[in-house]
Amino acid sequence: MASKKALRCPTCRTLVLEKNPDYPFCSDRCRRIDLGKWASGDYRISSPILDPEVLEGLAEHARRPQRDNDDD
Repeated sequence: MASKKALRCPTCRTLVLEKNPDYPFCSDRCRRIDLGKWASGDYRISSPILDPEVLEGLAEHARRPQRDNDDD
């Protein structure tokens, strides 16, 4: 007998089986609520930047003098 995977819905914490079409959410409503939170900025990925090329690019950008576009 195979075990069924189940998770808690990230939005409402209802138990959801893997065979549910909205898995890992319990419903389309909860899926849309979660998407709205991402879109509005309520969720953020806060891990540090560890890619050396990205860090180098950020450092170069910070060293550049700011130019005013009013001179044109």
